[in-house]
Amino acid sequence: MDVLLLSRLQFAFTTFVHFIFVPLTLGLSLLVAYMETKWLRTGEEVYKRMAKFWGKLFLINFALGVVTGIALEFQFGTNWSRYSAYVGDIFGSLLAIEATLAFFLESTFLAVWIFGWNRIPPKLHNASIWLVALAANLSAFWILMANGWMQNPTGFVLRGDRAELESFMALVTNPFAWGQFLHTLFAAYVLSGFFVLGISAWHLARGSNVDFFKRSFRIAAPFTLVFAVALVIQGHSHGASVAKYQPAKLAAMESHWETMARAPQYLFVIPDPANERNLVELLPVPGGLSMLAYHSFDAEVQGLRDFPKEDRPPVTLTFVSFRTMVGLGFLLPALAAWVWIRRKTPEDSPRLLRILPWVIPLPYIAIQLGWIVAEVGRQPWIVHGIMRTEDAVSAGISVGQVGFSLAMFTLIYGLLVAVDVYLLMHHGRKGPKSSVKGDDTRDADAVGMRPASTMA
Repeated sequence: MDVLLLSRLQFAFTTFVHFIFVPLTLGLSLLVAYMETKWLRTGEEVYKRMAKFWGKLFLINFALGVVTGIALEFQFGTNWSRYSAYVGDIFGSLLAIEATLAFFLESTFLAVWIFGWNRIPPKLHNASIWLVALAANLSAFWILMANGWMQNPTGFVLRGDRAELESFMALVTNPFAWGQFLHTLFAAYVLSGFFVLGISAWHLARGSNVDFFKRSFRIAAPFTLVFAVALVIQGHSHGASVAKYQPAKLAAMESHWETMARAPQYLFVIPDPANERNLVELLPVPGGLSMLAYHSFDAEVQGLRDFPKEDRPPVTLTFVSFRTMVGLGFLLPALAAWVWIRRKTPEDSPRLLRILPWVIPLPYIAIQLGWIVAEVGRQPWIVHGIMRTEDAVSAGISVGQVGFSLAMFTLIYGLLVAVDVYLLMHHGRKGPKSSVKGDDTRDADAVGMRPASTMA
């Protein structure tokens, strides 16, 4: 264990924990804003209750996301100071825009939304949550522009021992960064949709707040399906960007060792990096990898043997993470299609209602696997082709210092995750407050469901 490895583990752990909270914030803010808009347009009190109930879950997630995100930027000074000195002119400008523009906009109007019920005009109140949703997604844009620059550096010049910004336009039009942004955004929306569907299904299976959760189910169903399908399509497009800008990562994702035209796509592979080969290659699709990567069955795909060993990413972790992510990426649209078909009468599909609460963790797992592919697959570069990770770590810090901070982060962040899961489960199971006007008092037996009192 050395300072480099411990610093990498610490940043990876804190980033992964932080990104447990981020995707739900991005998607749920949009759904809450839409629910409140439905209340304004229809005057039906149930939509106001929906905005408040799902908004409470959004606030729990948002608060813990802010807490876990603060420590990430500090690590650029404590653990990665040589990186900050080298690319701070570029990377720092994007983080500064995110903090001063997007985050302050989001937090300001979130406060207006929280405390503005019955205090400001309803239309202004509704506008505040739409601004929160806009700012949350804008925040993700600037962060992913920064990460996208690390994946495919553009718009800079090297002067002496620093990389300096030359073209801000080239920075924000980076094609790789845009692909990464859209891929992350669509994944976040799919996660948020299944979050609403899972909680709604849990209540519908128990016959509690039937009308309330049927409406939530109907709102989330098309939202989830549209973005699940869009995610698959955009994922294929982003894979082509990886082939163009990071061919070594593509080769690791597919455990592809030999450069060849009409490269096959094997449906089942067991990598053997130590011997620069695969132990097992089953069910080949001739030219499949060439087609997926370059949209031509005859295209040549570079193999890992073409790259020096010191420039290759870790193969097994990248490959397994990618294949598992892709598998989940096709499973989730299939489930979303089933949900959409049953959206009007979900009570007629008790099996679907039982399954959906267990689906909630799957998009979280897929997103984390995606980040493993993105970050581990970029190694050994912290800025692809420009700066190695080993050259970015701070000088003058000890193994003991980083080990202690990693242990403390593990303890504190683990506690925060436990708190988040507990609060979301507690309030999710508790359901919305009772309706004063009786807008949600339909009897469970009237729609063919067992009341909660009969559940073992």
